[in-house]
Amino acid sequence: MATIESFNRSELKKSNPLLTKFRTTVETAFYGKNMQEVTDMTEAYQLALNAAGVVVTDLPVLHTKELGLPDDAKVLVENGGRIIGRTARAKRIIGENKEEDEILEGIIMDVIYKNRLRHYYKTTGYVGLDKDFIIKAHIAFPEGNENNLYSWLLNFQWNSPDYQEMYAHSKLYNEGDIYIYTDPEWRHPDYPLGVAIFEPDKNVACILGMQYFGEFKKGTLTLAWGTGHRNGFVACHGGQKHFRLPDGGSYVASFFGLSGSGKSTLTHSKHDNKYEVKVLHDDAFLIDLKDGSSIALEPSYFDKTQDYPADHPEQNYFVTVQNVGVTKDNDGKIVLVTEDIRNGNGRTVKSRYSTPNRVDKFEEPINAVYWIMKDDALPPLVKVDDAVLAATFGTTLATKRTTAETLKKGESTDKLVIEPFANPFRVYPLVEDYDGFKELLAHEEVECYIINTGFFMGKKIPKEVSLGVIESVVEGKASFVPFGDAPHLSYLPVEGFNPDFEDKDYTKLVRRRMQLREDFLEEFNAVHPSVPLPDESIQALQNIIDAF
Repeated sequence: MATIESFNRSELKKSNPLLTKFRTTVETAFYGKNMQEVTDMTEAYQLALNAAGVVVTDLPVLHTKELGLPDDAKVLVENGGRIIGRTARAKRIIGENKEEDEILEGIIMDVIYKNRLRHYYKTTGYVGLDKDFIIKAHIAFPEGNENNLYSWLLNFQWNSPDYQEMYAHSKLYNEGDIYIYTDPEWRHPDYPLGVAIFEPDKNVACILGMQYFGEFKKGTLTLAWGTGHRNGFVACHGGQKHFRLPDGGSYVASFFGLSGSGKSTLTHSKHDNKYEVKVLHDDAFLIDLKDGSSIALEPSYFDKTQDYPADHPEQNYFVTVQNVGVTKDNDGKIVLVTEDIRNGNGRTVKSRYSTPNRVDKFEEPINAVYWIMKDDALPPLVKVDDAVLAATFGTTLATKRTTAETLKKGESTDKLVIEPFANPFRVYPLVEDYDGFKELLAHEEVECYIINTGFFMGKKIPKEVSLGVIESVVEGKASFVPFGDAPHLSYLPVEGFNPDFEDKDYTKLVRRRMQLREDFLEEFNAVHPSVPLPDESIQALQNIIDAF
C-alpha cells in the first residue's frame, strides 16, 4: 500500500491532517545532519557487527544472498538490562490525556534537541508483503543501537529492488509513512519504565527509555495494524495457515493467542505431513473484510528460543538473538546458551526460510477463527455458532501472562487474565475490533472455535490433543455435542477431557469464568463510557451464566 511520503508545496498548510505537532516534530528530526542513512542490509550488518555491545558468534547465517547479507555473516547476540519483555503500561496515545500530551510533546522536543549532537542512524523498510497492503516505514536509533536497527530491517522487509517495485505499483491510500524515533538510553523520573508515545492515525511514534527489541517491532506493527484497520482490514495478532486436503479441498485457519499460548506451535505444525500446509505468519497479519483474503506484515519471525537447544535445527535460521547467553563449545567456537538459562524470554529474529512453506498472501478466504484460551473450565475444543457470542469471546479472550511481558509487581503468570483478541497493541477503540470480528464471523463460511492449550480441570492438555482436534475439524470428521444447556456452544468429545455437567463444582467453575468475562465488559464500559462495548455482548454471556 503506497503511503504519502512527500507533499506539493500547496499542501503544506495547517489544514493538512498529516502536519500535526507530534508528527512534524518527529519527522523533522530525521533530516538533521546527525542522521546517517543506512540503505542496505550489508551496511546494517557491518554496523551491528562492529557495535560495542554485540557478541559475534561462530554460527553462520544461512540464506545470506536472499537476505542481502555478506556470505560470511554470523549470528549476532545483544542483551539488554533487567527489562526482558514488553511493557504495555508504558504506552501513551496522543489525544487520550490532553494534560499529559503537553508534557510528552515538551519531553520529545527536549529529547530531540539534546540528541542533535549525538550520532544517529536511520533506515527505511516496508510493513506488509503484498501490493494490496504495503507501508513504507522509517526508524531512527542513536549510535550504540546498531543491532536493533539491523534486527528491525531483518524483521520487516528491507528496501530491496523487488519491494521497491512492488511498492511503486501498490494500492494508494491517504496515509502517511510510518516514522519512529527512539532513544533507548533516555531516563526520566516520571517514567521509570520508559514511555512509548503514539499518534496512531498519523503513523508516528516516539519510543524512549526502552531497549528491548520487541518494543520497536510491536511499535511498528501497532501503527501498521491501525492503518489496516482504518482501511477495511481486521488487524490480527496471531497465526494463520492453509491446509490443502487430499481431495483437493482447502481450509484456512487463524489462531489468536498471546506469546507462549501455543499459536506458533499450532500455526507451524506440519501434522505429520497428512496435508500440504502453507503458513502466512505466526504473529502479524491482516484479513480483508471484503473478500476474506489475508496478508502477512513481516517476512521474519521474532521467536522465543527456550525450545531450541544447541543441537536444534531451528537454530540454523537464527540471524540475531536477544536475552540469551553464549559459551564456547569443544572446538572453541562461540555458541548460544538458550532454553532461557540466562533469563526468561530469550528471543531471536529468525528468517522466513525456517518455514519452507511460507507465503505472503492467502487469496482463499478464511474458514475458521480459533481463540486460544488457557481457561481450565473449557474442554480442548468448543464451537461457537453465533457471531455476537463469537466476537464476545474474542473480546474476552482469557489466557495467562508469559515472560514475553513485563508484569506488574505481584502479578503472577498463573493468573487468568483477559486480553481482547490477544492484542495489547490496539490504538483505536476496542468496540471497533469487536465490530470487525463480528462482521467477519457473521459470514456463513467462517466458523469460530475456542481451543484450550492449557489445563482442563487440573489435567494438562497435550499438544497432540490440540493438533488432533484441529485435524478432525479440517477433515470434516468432528462431531460436536451440546455444552450443557449453554446457547450457541458445543464441544468436541475427547477421551479424558469431557466435562461433567452433573458435577456442581464444574458448573460453578463455568459460571465463574463466564462471570469473569461479563465483569470485564461491564468494568470496561464503566471506564470507557464514550466507546462502550454493546449490550448484546454482555447479554450473550449472561445467557450462558443463566444456563448453568
